[in-house]
Amino acid sequence: MSYDNIRFEAAEAVGTLTIDRPKSLNALNPDTLREILRCLRDIRRGGTLRALVVTGAGDKAFVAGADIAAMRTMSVIEAKEMSRLGQRVTTALEDLAFPVVAAVNGFALGGGMEIAMACDLVVASEKARFGQPEINLGIIPGFGGTQRLARRIGAPRAREMIYGGEMIDAETARQWGLVNRVVKPEALLPEALKLAAALAAKPPVALAQAKLAIGHGLDVDLENGLRLEAEAFAVTFSTEDRSEGMAAFLEKRPAKFSGR
Repeated sequence: MSYDNIRFEAAEAVGTLTIDRPKSLNALNPDTLREILRCLRDIRRGGTLRALVVTGAGDKAFVAGADIAAMRTMSVIEAKEMSRLGQRVTTALEDLAFPVVAAVNGFALGGGMEIAMACDLVVASEKARFGQPEINLGIIPGFGGTQRLARRIGAPRAREMIYGGEMIDAETARQWGLVNRVVKPEALLPEALKLAAALAAKPPVALAQAKLAIGHGLDVDLENGLRLEAEAFAVTFSTEDRSEGMAAFLEKRPAKFSGR
């Protein structure tokens, strides 16, 4: 896979997608969004990964937001198209059947924070900063921020971040539930890759069903969410990994999951 604005690497069952525009703090222009979308489609078709790490090039920014220069002259119609393109990217990340870990190495602002929120887990450098500063430009988040942020940290804090447009530090983000782990800058990528590798070793069908049940369950009432959980629970009983996992537990040995 060849790209101009991103890099993709895979080691065994773990992939790393790096947004690679460090001179513009990895800002998202339409070409970059299309490349991310194409990469995610190729990953899905390949079917060999069991976990993905998403990060930004350099040590200053994960993604500092959408490219303001590209947005400055957009018409209303072009703005809507840009929003829908960004939403397709974040939805594609969310819809991957395996865990996605964001490794946030600096500024995660606007579209960058929206990409991080579309990942299952977020590991942040102590230097990371998070924010939805769009209000300061006379606009609002357009890549899913108004929807995912409230679901992730609750409506009151989401309103505070979106209405005020101020940044929060990594530890505050952890306390609010936006970030799972905060680590020293030099430990960021190793920690994210270690976490992704640990998840990749889990039974993939069970992980996919857990991801589906949690993600879709957020959008329905409890009764329907429980029905969804029961269906997902039943699916896992059709796998060889379920037999292996239970046998290993009873035999007091580590399980060796095959993905079948």
